[in-house]
Amino acid sequence: MPVAPPTVRRPAPLTAQQVVLLQSVRSYPCVTLLVNTVPGATMTAGDARRLRGLLASAERRLRSESADDADAVLATAERLVAEAEASPTADALAVFASVGTALALPLPVEVRERVVVDPTFATRDLVRALHRTPRHVVLVLTSRDARLFEGSGGELRPVRSSSFPLSDTGGRDGHAVGGPDGFLRTVDRALGTWLQLHPAPLVLAGPSRVLSAFCGLSRNLGRLAGQVPANVVHAPLPELAARTRPILERYLHSRQQEALELLDRRTGNARAVSGMTGAWLAARTERPEMLAVEEGLFFPARLSDDGDLLLPATDVEHPEVLDDAVDELIELVLDRGGWVALVDDGALAAHGGVALTLRARD
Repeated sequence: MPVAPPTVRRPAPLTAQQVVLLQSVRSYPCVTLLVNTVPGATMTAGDARRLRGLLASAERRLRSESADDADAVLATAERLVAEAEASPTADALAVFASVGTALALPLPVEVRERVVVDPTFATRDLVRALHRTPRHVVLVLTSRDARLFEGSGGELRPVRSSSFPLSDTGGRDGHAVGGPDGFLRTVDRALGTWLQLHPAPLVLAGPSRVLSAFCGLSRNLGRLAGQVPANVVHAPLPELAARTRPILERYLHSRQQEALELLDRRTGNARAVSGMTGAWLAARTERPEMLAVEEGLFFPARLSDDGDLLLPATDVEHPEVLDDAVDELIELVLDRGGWVALVDDGALAAHGGVALTLRARD
């Protein structure tokens, strides 16, 4: 008898809850290690050497500062690194260690490899990963079947719902109950209920004629990202996820354009601030609406005593220097109710790589 191939474990997808948790931590030292990895069942020897090198760099820095709790934090980081070496890998790995926090997260995007030791964790790459692989739903249709999947981190999983999957066995004459579109209307109502509780971009998949009929009657296409015009109701989930990926990429590109157009409008209305120092002060004192940041922008800086003034710094390893104030700005804007758009490098050249739009005052 043929032997079934062994099941390969996949890294668990990153969640928004994990990012929020990490962004809430405030203590020194918070150690972040970021390394690129080759996707696989376990970490390669080369990736492990580079990760160990980052850990050694963090230890040297903490020892030179005689930082409080250095031993405990380094022990936590050592344990996380050892566990990560024997675990499934994705495109990158982020390790977060502090007193009371221990988390290692595989990421579906490449990172700039680095060590960050700050009063907060470096979460910008996590935000970027969520941005590049946003939570979304995929509705797979035929004229008689409907399945709903939730996607994040490049993977799809069936939704936990009493409404899905849906099937229409038809009436006595074999036709769909309620007329040709009766089943699709039932599906749309169930989809609307789900999206009301779990709003997310939507991808439709199914035969072209079925998708056309569904789009003609659906009331839930406000965040339609795109369509997969193929009968994939029985396709393996990795195949369906692969078909969905380019649609999400196009959708995200349109979101970038939306952000840039919003920035142009707000600039014309004097409700936009450019540059890191201006954006930082406005995010603290105004009502932030949308922060646009080039993906490759990094800004080491010092903060004034009152926290309002951000000063560029070159001595990155000094304990008083924020390794990357962009991370801090992203967290500040999100914490104050704004949204973040990570855009291509060069898209904000006229704004110094970063710009913040502001809500109107009450």
